[in-house]
Amino acid sequence: MRKYIYPQDLTARATMWLWQLNDLAAIGALCLAGVFCAAQFGTAAPLLCAAGYAFLTVRFEGQSIRDFLHSAGAYFFTPREFSWEGETE
Repeated sequence: MRKYIYPQDLTARATMWLWQLNDLAAIGALCLAGVFCAAQFGTAAPLLCAAGYAFLTVRFEGQSIRDFLHSAGAYFFTPREFSWEGETE
């Protein structure tokens, strides 16, 4: 008899450690490109970009730092219009 272990929520996105798997794949590709650039050109800029992306995509309680910054930017930089019912001009 085989036993299978299923996650509690089958609609949840796949995660490994603190990242979603698509973010983890992007971090791996950026690190690989950064190592090649560091070996060929002697610059660590791509590795710093990979580290920055890895920091921004860390997920805590379902929300990443990148998602939070996106929401904060939309809140502060999107024009808002307020109106109250019953006011006449």
